[in-house]
Amino acid sequence: MDPATPVTPIPTAHSWFDDIHALIAGSLFVALGMTMFGHAGLLTGGVAGVAFLASYASGLAFGLFFFLFSLPFFVLSWVRLGPVFTFKSFGAVALVSACTTLAPKVVRFELLNPWVASVLGGFLIGFGLLALLRHQASVGGVNILAQWLQQAKGMSAGKVQMSVDLVVVLAAFWVLPPIQVAQSVVGAVAIGAILALNHRPGRYLGV
Repeated sequence: MDPATPVTPIPTAHSWFDDIHALIAGSLFVALGMTMFGHAGLLTGGVAGVAFLASYASGLAFGLFFFLFSLPFFVLSWVRLGPVFTFKSFGAVALVSACTTLAPKVVRFELLNPWVASVLGGFLIGFGLLALLRHQASVGGVNILAQWLQQAKGMSAGKVQMSVDLVVVLAAFWVLPPIQVAQSVVGAVAIGAILALNHRPGRYLGV
């Protein structure tokens, strides 16, 4: 073989332990980021954003709405992405819903600046989603749609997620004060940037 010829790495399959670890760690990262958003009164995009709006309006737990609103997207997941992806994603959604519901009993923020919450919470959610996506899972909703578009159409899951998130957050001008919308936009950009820079076709070889 010519030494100058580049060698294409062979994808390394994840073990079941790898997948379980990523499922738990990724879900906890997402749940903590969502908890920070909720404490600061912020929104995010997609199904989570709608769940936040329903939670703020009703006073009920975000996790309840997040779980219920995510259910219809599992039909697309089952048909287009298969049962393994669907079961993993259902587990992640259930774990995020449970953790965000229990969070007020185990996590308290005595001081949390909303701008800090938007950036740090966004990064936590972004890295959590990244871990899940790289192990063939998601947290439902638009995340499922973005993953399918990347696999089927070659579109960047991060860019799809960021675009939808920004549309949903900007629509919140009808509900939230402009300053909170601006903070939410920063959070959506923080989430999307992590995915757009780190989760794109051909970048990650693990399967």
